[in-house]
Amino acid sequence: MAIGVYFHPGSMTTQQYDQVISELDAAGEGRPAGRIYHTCFGPDDNVMVFDVWESEQAFQAFGAVLMPILAKLGLDAGDPDVMPIHNMIF
Repeated sequence: MAIGVYFHPGSMTTQQYDQVISELDAAGEGRPAGRIYHTCFGPDDNVMVFDVWESEQAFQAFGAVLMPILAKLGLDAGDPDVMPIHNMIF
């Protein structure tokens, strides 16, 4: 079952987000298996992320790469909201 994952950290800048993306690319996880959709949005000083994943297992596998990168950069993404996807329209 597809899931939606919404990260809303207390504060993450676009510069910090870009650093995370660079680190993920360097780790070979810029386009992780199982991720259907990714977006980053919000004001430059407080961005949020919304992803759609094929399954919770795919998301958890990605978390094993993402979380050490966030820790390395001193970022606390907080606890994401994880919800089942009812419908997607592209």
